[in-house]
Amino acid sequence: MSRGGTAALGAVLLSVLAVPAHDAAAAPAEVNSAAVQAGSAAKAQKLPAPDVAGLRAVLRTALTQGAPGAVARIDDRGAVHKVTEGVADKGTGRAISTADRFRVGSVTKSFSAVVLLQLVDEGALALDTSVNTYLPGLLPDDNITVRHVLSHRSGLYDYTNDMFEHTVPGFEAVRNKVFSYQDLVDLSLKQPLGSAPGAAYSYSNTNFVVAGMLIEKLTGKPVRSAYQSRIIKPLGLKDTFYVHPGTAVPGKHARGYLTPDEAGAPLIDSTEQTVSWAQSAGAVISSTRDLNTFFSALLGGDLTSAEQLSQMQKWVPVNSTQGYGLGLRRRDLSCGVSVYGHTGTVQGYYTYSFTSKGGGRTVTALANTSNNGTVLTTMAGTLESTFCGKPAKAAATRGEARVERYEDIAPGVARD
Repeated sequence: MSRGGTAALGAVLLSVLAVPAHDAAAAPAEVNSAAVQAGSAAKAQKLPAPDVAGLRAVLRTALTQGAPGAVARIDDRGAVHKVTEGVADKGTGRAISTADRFRVGSVTKSFSAVVLLQLVDEGALALDTSVNTYLPGLLPDDNITVRHVLSHRSGLYDYTNDMFEHTVPGFEAVRNKVFSYQDLVDLSLKQPLGSAPGAAYSYSNTNFVVAGMLIEKLTGKPVRSAYQSRIIKPLGLKDTFYVHPGTAVPGKHARGYLTPDEAGAPLIDSTEQTVSWAQSAGAVISSTRDLNTFFSALLGGDLTSAEQLSQMQKWVPVNSTQGYGLGLRRRDLSCGVSVYGHTGTVQGYYTYSFTSKGGGRTVTALANTSNNGTVLTTMAGTLESTFCGKPAKAAATRGEARVERYEDIAPGVARD
C-alpha cells in the first residue's frame, strides 16, 4: 500500500433573510452560473429516454467484478424505473431491492451543506467568514472560511488517509469506536495544511466534520436534529436516518461487504458499525427513493433560496469532466449533459446519486461492496444510461473508460 502526496483529483424550508455580500476574491476560480436556472424552464430540460437495458447491463457487470448486489432507481417526472441484480445478503441469499436501506457515505455531505446554506439564508452564517469566528481557536489558520470548508479548499488534512491506509484492519479498529468531532479534528491537525486556504481543491473528510461542528454550534442541537427538522421531515423521507453512534441499519436493508486489500481474500460483512469516524461527513442511512427525492428537491430549489443554490453551484475543477461546489458534485457526461449530486463510499457500499438540471430526472445507484475500484468505475456508467440514453451508448462506452478515483475515503492512499 503506497501513499499519494496530495488528495487525488480524479474520490429546510425557511424564510429568506438578507445575507452579507460575498467577497469576489474568495469565490472559486471557475463559476458556472448558467448551471442555475429558474423554475419550470429548468425542470423541463429535454433528455433522451433512459436506457434501462443499458442500466441493467451496468449492474450485471458490477456483479461479475465482485459486488454481491447492485440496484438503481430512476425517478423521471412521475415515471419510475427500478433495476436490481444480485443479493442483499450473502448469508440468506435474499435478492436485493430498490426499497432496501443502505449507508450512503459521503452523500451525507450534501445534507450537511444544505443545513449550513439554510443557516446562511437565516442570517446566522456567512460563507466568507472565518470558521474560527464561529468556533474560536478550532483551526490553525483564521483565513479558512466556511466556503473553503464546504468546497474542499481549506487545506485541512484528511485523517482517513491514516485511519484506512490498510482497509480491513483500519475498519476493524474503528467499527465500534465512538469519536467526538474534536477527536477527528485533532487527528487531522497532526499534519500541516496541505495548501493555503482557498488555493486548491483537495478532498478531505475533515472539512465536513467541521461542517457538523458548525451545525451544532449554530443550531444548539445535534446534527441528527438538524437533518430531521430541516430535510427529512419537510421532504417526508421515510427511509432516512442518522443513528450515530448506533451500529444497526433500521428495517429492511442491504448488507455491506468490504473488499480486503489482499487479492482473493473473502469479503468482510461491514454492515454494523458506528460510522463515528465520519459522522456529518458520511453517516446517513437512506434508500434510492429518498435520495432521489432529496436531490430532486435540492436542484428544484425547494431546500434553499435561489441565491444559496447558486452559491452551491460555483464550481472548482476536480478534473476535465467534474467540478465541486459546496457539498455538491457536478459531472459532465459523454452526451453533453451535466448532472448534479454526490458519490458515497462507506465500508461495504458504493453510491451514485445525481439529478438533472432543475431536478426533473434523478437516479440513485448502489453496489453493496467497496474498496473495489473496478466496481466503482463500472457503477459510474449508471449515469450515462440514465441521462444519455441509447443514442449515446457508443460515446458513453468511451466515457466509462475513465477510471474513478477513490476520493470519499482515504483520498491520499493509492490502491491501484
